[in-house]
Amino acid sequence: MTDQGQFKKGSMPNISKAQDSAPGLQSKLDPAPLDDQLPSDDSSLQQYKGAEKLLNKRALITGGDSGIGRATAILFAIEGADVSLVYLPEEEKDAQDVKKEVEKRGRKCLTISANLMEASECKRVVEETVKALGG
Repeated sequence: MTDQGQFKKGSMPNISKAQDSAPGLQSKLDPAPLDDQLPSDDSSLQQYKGAEKLLNKRALITGGDSGIGRATAILFAIEGADVSLVYLPEEEKDAQDVKKEVEKRGRKCLTISANLMEASECKRVVEETVKALGG
């Protein structure tokens, strides 16, 4: 890299291609990420206000227990959607936290623990979501 923080032509930074462990649990992050606030023009944060753009829609969100999936589930609920969250068994606490956040906004939230590397689990998740949320 040059002094200006740019890469020299043809060079690549030394970035590890392996991750030492699986992504962590949202409940263990300190400080906890904000899921329902967005940056405003003055670089402060503002509470997101829904406009019912997803009113009475349904969403199936994989990895909905943490990170981008969690934020998506909460923001979809703010916009009026019912949500089905799919997560790994070890992420149960985080999934239940998201469920509370979704239901706090007056929407339904189905939680499904599944390993989506199995085709049969993918089918089960979709079937349970359709049955519970109606579509």
